[in-house]
Amino acid sequence: METVRLDREISQTTAPNGVIVLSERVASVRSAAVGIWVRSASAHEPRPKMGVSHLLEHMVFKGTARRTAQEIALALESRGGSLDAYTSRDTTAFQARVLDQDLPRALDVLTDLVRNPTLKTSDLELERNVVLEEINMVEDAPDDQVFDLSYQALWPNHPYGYSILGTRDTVSALSAEDLKQLHGRAYFPGNCVIAAAGNLEHEGLLDELGKLGWFDGDRGRETTDGLAAAAVPPAVRGFETRHGKETAQTHIVFATDTVPYADRRKYALLVLGNVFGGGMSSRLFQRIREELGLAYAIYSFTSFYRQIGVAGVYVGTQPKTAAQASTACATSPMSSRPTSTSSTPIATTCSNSSARPTW
Repeated sequence: METVRLDREISQTTAPNGVIVLSERVASVRSAAVGIWVRSASAHEPRPKMGVSHLLEHMVFKGTARRTAQEIALALESRGGSLDAYTSRDTTAFQARVLDQDLPRALDVLTDLVRNPTLKTSDLELERNVVLEEINMVEDAPDDQVFDLSYQALWPNHPYGYSILGTRDTVSALSAEDLKQLHGRAYFPGNCVIAAAGNLEHEGLLDELGKLGWFDGDRGRETTDGLAAAAVPPAVRGFETRHGKETAQTHIVFATDTVPYADRRKYALLVLGNVFGGGMSSRLFQRIREELGLAYAIYSFTSFYRQIGVAGVYVGTQPKTAAQASTACATSPMSSRPTSTSSTPIATTCSNSSARPTW
């Protein structure tokens, strides 16, 4: 295996089977955080299977060949640790935080979840309802829902524009066989990155992972071919979409595509976004909230993905002041070029208001 030192306390090892292991030693703490990132998520889903990655993330916690759902829940929490997971657009992640002495236990639990879930049909029927409730929760939170609507407007025909949770129809149609097919296709070492930080040694981390079989096999037997997300088409710009909803506020997002995660220009964009709308001293906060009193929540945001990025502005305001808030955002200093693109962003609203935000 090839190990390189990326910084004084940061090491990276790439195994012959493709799994990448990263660690950072932090000797001043008595804890460790570790996670397994699977390079498969909503960006890799066809529209009819929307939400399958997120549902699989839920289902692995329902039981493995060695542990019941309750045993999974108790495995780390009974020792003061924590266990969690999330699904993004590019990756599905499983994470644990424990005392440093419990790092081997955390690695064993995470490996069991990722590599050995049972994915029973009987468990699926219960967990499907949990995910449907999660969809309901987002729909009851318009300040969350408006961001999903923005992604849909930016990429209406690409998985980057799909809902990570899926829809009621797609989630209801997913079967245990769908989950097993995705697991077999994507949850293997060569499609994973394992990272840990805390009071640990890189060689010790490799030893524990070796015992758990993470370095077995090779690329010749297991390949990531066919797992790449479809190429992202140009984002829709200069477009407005409105979603009617009985709410006390109008929730507005201005958004546009920008540079992907690996583009070094993202650092300049992060600085720009912070100055423009990153805190109380930012241009947006001072103008929209302090000077005009139009909103409680006003901020800029950036999200970077493997193929593309998103940047923009969120504001929540009363329906009667939505147009004024939109105009104020557009005329605030630096707002003429909120991202690295020069085209007009989309504007998305989630409200019972008929106001038409502009940029």
